[in-house]
Amino acid sequence: MYEISRVFDVNIMGEFRDRKLGINDSFPSWLHGVYYRVSVILVILSCLGSSWKPATAATPEAKLLDFNVRTYIIQVAPTEKPAVFTTHRSWYESTVYSVRELRRSQLLTESKVENDILHTYSNVFNGFAARLSAAEAEAMEQKPGVLKAYPEQMRQLHTTYTPKFLGLNYSTATALTVEAKYGQDVIIGVLDTGVWPERESFSDHDMEPVPARWKGKCVDGSPSNSSVTCNKKLIGAKYYSRGYEAATGPVNTSAEYLSPRDSEGHGTHTASTAGGRLVNDASLLGFAPGAARGMAPKARLAVYKVCWQSGCYDSDILAAFDEAVVDGVDVISLSVGGGVVPYFLDPIAIGSYSAMKRGILISCSAGNSGPGPLTVTNVAPWITTVAASTVDRSFPATVKLGGNGDSVYGTSLYSGPGLGESLLPLIYGLSAAKTSASAALGALCLEGSLDPAKVKGKVVLCDRGTNARVAKGQVVKAAGGAGMILTNLPVDGEGLVADSHVLPATAVGAVAGTKIKAYINSTKTPTAIIQFGGTVYGIKPAPVLSSFSSRGPNPETPEILKPDITAPGVNILAAWTGAAGPTGLEGDDRRVSFNIISGTSMSCPHISGIAALLKAARPDWSPAAIKSAIMTTAYLKDNAGNVLTDEATGNMSNPFVYGAGHVDPERAVNPGLVYDLGPEDYVGFLCAVNYSLGAVKLIDPTVTECPSAKLKSPSDLNYPSVSVVFDQTGTSSTVLETSFTRTVTNVGPAKSTYTVTWVAPKGVKFSFSTSELKFKKVNEKQTFTVKVSSSPVKLPPGSMQSAFGFMSWYDGEHSVGSPIVVNWQQSYPASQ
Repeated sequence: MYEISRVFDVNIMGEFRDRKLGINDSFPSWLHGVYYRVSVILVILSCLGSSWKPATAATPEAKLLDFNVRTYIIQVAPTEKPAVFTTHRSWYESTVYSVRELRRSQLLTESKVENDILHTYSNVFNGFAARLSAAEAEAMEQKPGVLKAYPEQMRQLHTTYTPKFLGLNYSTATALTVEAKYGQDVIIGVLDTGVWPERESFSDHDMEPVPARWKGKCVDGSPSNSSVTCNKKLIGAKYYSRGYEAATGPVNTSAEYLSPRDSEGHGTHTASTAGGRLVNDASLLGFAPGAARGMAPKARLAVYKVCWQSGCYDSDILAAFDEAVVDGVDVISLSVGGGVVPYFLDPIAIGSYSAMKRGILISCSAGNSGPGPLTVTNVAPWITTVAASTVDRSFPATVKLGGNGDSVYGTSLYSGPGLGESLLPLIYGLSAAKTSASAALGALCLEGSLDPAKVKGKVVLCDRGTNARVAKGQVVKAAGGAGMILTNLPVDGEGLVADSHVLPATAVGAVAGTKIKAYINSTKTPTAIIQFGGTVYGIKPAPVLSSFSSRGPNPETPEILKPDITAPGVNILAAWTGAAGPTGLEGDDRRVSFNIISGTSMSCPHISGIAALLKAARPDWSPAAIKSAIMTTAYLKDNAGNVLTDEATGNMSNPFVYGAGHVDPERAVNPGLVYDLGPEDYVGFLCAVNYSLGAVKLIDPTVTECPSAKLKSPSDLNYPSVSVVFDQTGTSSTVLETSFTRTVTNVGPAKSTYTVTWVAPKGVKFSFSTSELKFKKVNEKQTFTVKVSSSPVKLPPGSMQSAFGFMSWYDGEHSVGSPIVVNWQQSYPASQ
């Protein structure tokens, strides 16, 4: 999920798939689910190591002949270090040497045993990362004190106006801005592609000294011109490349910096979105002009560069987690993700769990693989998972067609000379291909596919998919085209993202694209012109859920609703690197201080910065309490007064898309009640999902046993949203029943009384154990149980159906809302 939509199309199954497998975003939607499930199964099987062997497994001797090595993350029990070793590092080195010795003796050859330990971990995780063959990893798991060898995964990276859109009016004193002091002295750790420190967003003008508790530092890079200098705003900058280099070879320092400096732009953008300082007269080439600031403009920023040109590697991400918690961060922002695996096999889930135990809130992007179901990532319940939605600002670029003079809406950030007022010849890339055999490539406007003789001076219609949207414009320009219309395909729906194209170009939805194609086919001389409208505010409806934003249900634990919340993630303006143009394409020599890009990568740091404000205003709140406040105060209606819309369909959205709703920062500082959680609650949850004690200990090594009063169901985790599952397999009952229990903590007025209202899905009945909660003091807790009953529904084996309800506790001032998802599941018969 390399979540910069300008580089790769966001409405796909993730960029790792696109880069490595060549699957484009017109891949049939029904195969998305097949691809996803097969991928997850293969990852899980690869992670099981010696616990899974096919009937035709190779002998140990044969496996030792395999010289293919990869990075494994080795988890150890630190207390089992043999006394003969003075340090854990020496123990690790000896263990690696021993498995290498096994291979060397098996082959009866003398081969050099190199020290391939890439990272050692001692804070969020105990162990190390090393380069091993599969057989060596299997042998490693048999060593005393070694708990697990995880094969490393590669992950991908999933403003002037958004503070105002979110109600954060920094020119006027409000409850949140006053109490939070703009996030002063809260430290946000950003794990991303680094930072461009010279941007005004990272100025430390008039800032107080760095908090004494800060233990981090700035790390110089190589060569010297790539170094990063810290100040009282940007208080830390480190980089982690050993896992990346072990997999891909040395960093190409002619293309990217071997340092915390950001050559790509993504990290600079996310860091400034979370906590950038006020910058006047900000814009992208005149678009979205205004005074830019991040969510928490006085928060401190610490940057941990974990992502490089080909991706982000688990061993490096875990090393950043390991140091960030010791450095002293309060919030970690991670706009990175990959496939979903069990929590005990996911280094991000494991690292974030340990960070949570230290009081750190973790905010992660949900992913850009929508609009298909089961695409959400970063689904551990201790992570705040963020979806993406629009704001009420757009960048119109309308296509006017010749003939009947029809106009269709489009969007663009093109800022150069226009096409004039006269209509130009219009051609579909399918007809502009060099040969009939390459017509499909021409339709996609792939590199080298267009015939200059057919394209010169014309506006070219290109289908979305396979290569980057901005790259299509570069192809058209190279062939002599005058302009480009980029059309969604039906799989993309109507979701649009603006791009800073290299020639006059606009993007249109699938319906408009079909209309343009019909017009082209209706005449021998089709013509068109693109008219650019600049920046427009007050768009309705807004917010709208982005079509690219990944969706639930939660593939790992359907009893936990994911994503958790939505925030602005479409066409977001924030600071940019000085090393690349706004498109990131080679040959784009424009240099800008700000850029406008889209993705859940952009929505994630909005929540990170808001969490920093809440941490500053409510320093005694736990990460779960902050998360609860954000979720239970979210809103569900847009600026037109209707329920939030899904951009992919144009219809009403649902909690699988937006979670609890759209974030409302000013309400979150005063939520009334919170659903709090601590490590012991998550341990009970892990036991309730039937993880073995050994699996639970991989996540929390301090656990000695599952709680005696473990949760009867994962649905009973004290989560701010609710998801229950009826497994009706094999039942003959005419009534299905389940329940969930929640405990709320009073963080509002000492004496208060809350009454409940709810909406149940059709055919479902909710029965509350109490309709009223009375509190006498602050921090008092009250518990309630809700019975849920329903008739069975007809489902084919292996399928699930869901419906959506809602509950709200109200005291006359505070409305504490939670979505309730009811799922019916029909499993395959046991014989299958």
